Amino acid sequence: MSEILVERLGHLGDGIAEGPVYAPGALPGERVSGTLEGNVLRDVRIVEPSSVRVKAPCRHYKSCGGCQLQHADDAFLAEWKTGIVREALAAQGIETEMREIAVSRANTRRRAGFSARRTKKGATAGFHAKGSDLIVELSECHVVAPELLEGARVARELARIGTSRKGELSVAVALSEAGLDVRVEGGKPLDGPLRIALAQLAEAEDLARLAWDDETVATRRPPIQRFDGIAVTPPPGAFLQATKDSERLLQNEVSAILAGTEPVIDVFAGCGTFAPPLARERAVHAVEGSAAMTKALDDGWRHSDRLKKITVETRDLFRQPIMAEDLTRFGGAVIDPPRAGAEAQCRELAKAQVPVIAYVSCNPVTFARDAKILSEAGYAVEWVRPVDQFRWSVHVELVAAIHRKMG
Repeated sequence: MSEILVERLGHLGDGIAEGPVYAPGALPGERVSGTLEGNVLRDVRIVEPSSVRVKAPCRHYKSCGGCQLQHADDAFLAEWKTGIVREALAAQGIETEMREIAVSRANTRRRAGFSARRTKKGATAGFHAKGSDLIVELSECHVVAPELLEGARVARELARIGTSRKGELSVAVALSEAGLDVRVEGGKPLDGPLRIALAQLAEAEDLARLAWDDETVATRRPPIQRFDGIAVTPPPGAFLQATKDSERLLQNEVSAILAGTEPVIDVFAGCGTFAPPLARERAVHAVEGSAAMTKALDDGWRHSDRLKKITVETRDLFRQPIMAEDLTRFGGAVIDPPRAGAEAQCRELAKAQVPVIAYVSCNPVTFARDAKILSEAGYAVEWVRPVDQFRWSVHVELVAAIHRKMG
């Protein structure tokens, strides 16, 4: 048995001691023991617990891989996640005002991805176990909304009728105004008998919509999402902010950053998280790589009589970023890229000297890289606000106000 003193928490949620030695489930300041395998401490036992250690609220926490940090109190996690953002910015030499982190409430997640397999006795569905392909069946979950947890039961039935014993389904489930919106990947090829069985399941489970890979099998009711009250029907499996509370917060922050600017360009616009709220006061040009998402946004705008003009453009922003000469007409920009960030697009924004940029990021490291590009081109990062949409996970997001320096 080895005994170590944990000094800090790593970005993957493991305690780290001198060496480094990694101790899964340990917190800074704790003395822990276990069996050392390479640089990882296995079978960790807490000898002296930290004052920030708490009892995990979920009965599945020890086995389920959905959460990594239920054993730490909220204040510690808020400071730790804020620290991740600070460190990413410091690594790029960026100093800014760090605003208070916004933390999502428990049981408010509106989308989740369940895994499901057939078994000898039927089927199983839930989240993968920690460090394993095994599936943990869920009798409760303190992250997702209670209605969303029903998706695990639906996933189990989908596995029973739509996959082999060797396969595994990935079942994306989102809450909509009309009920559960479900998209399945990894199942059997869609033939006549399976199509009938799936349609019957959608009816029996009262699903709003059921899609199998890229084909919609049943739409019983349009699975509407509202962005600041504007109705949009996203394509199956489309990106949505993880919680409505965080979505509203991000919309409010972006609107405040871009107040008084027009027109605005919305880059990586998705189905319209930001474009419709912004279009209440000015014209918006929304650019997104998915044609299905831009069509959903366009349809939503055309059926609303309360917005200024929204134009849409389908474009691969990684291969074909919008060039500086096409950006100079905009008074402001909102950019919400995937985890890879938007290096090429930020270089063009910098060349165009767009006056105000609201940057929403799900990866502090790539955000800091992009922010440095803008800083070197004469922009100031006025403030950054961390956003914890994925409660008890190692993920942290943020929204930032970036202004071109005057003079």
